[in-house]
Amino acid sequence: MCEIFVLFDGYSRQINNKIMEANCTCTLIKAQKNIIVDTMTAWDRSRLEDALLRHGILPSNIHYVVCTHSHADHIGNNNLFTNAEHIVGYSVQQKTSFYDKQIEQEDYILCKGVRVTATPGHTHEDVTVLVENDSVKYALTGDLFEKEEDITNPALWQNLGTLQLRKVQALTRLRILKYADWIIPGHGAMFKKTSVQVAFLEKQILETT
Repeated sequence: MCEIFVLFDGYSRQINNKIMEANCTCTLIKAQKNIIVDTMTAWDRSRLEDALLRHGILPSNIHYVVCTHSHADHIGNNNLFTNAEHIVGYSVQQKTSFYDKQIEQEDYILCKGVRVTATPGHTHEDVTVLVENDSVKYALTGDLFEKEEDITNPALWQNLGTLQLRKVQALTRLRILKYADWIIPGHGAMFKKTSVQVAFLEKQILETT
């Protein structure tokens, strides 16, 4: 059985035309292995340690760190987890060893019910963590989905993604939304998938260039 605990909901807000304030969603998965997804900024170290301790977890107990992409607000506390294997986008590393896992071509299974899949769009090497728990499917997407509001307002993800990958991201978003019952986005609260949302994304693919 897999248990999913959102330790911190991400957020993002535009302060002015030059400054955005943001921090990512950080999630703990307790399964056959202990997994943390996205480690927030370097200024969140003590908050993250305290949150893990409330779940009876020390940094040394984490088996896998998955960073959905390598932006600074998603990797800031990776060095807390020195016993873990680190997956940062398509890169898989433990200590000074780098493994050729080819995530862009094949999902990487971390343990029963938990796998990492390639979901390019926000960057060239974004990944999503897929979790199946008692037939309920979760997708921990990082910035593939910024927040629930970006389904009806696609400018929220389009303005922050890679322009050349906009069509790819639209297609990937639809694939993941069709798969999941629940989405845990990069900068907002977890939300439940609806058929209306799927229809919105299907329409956006036709409109995205």
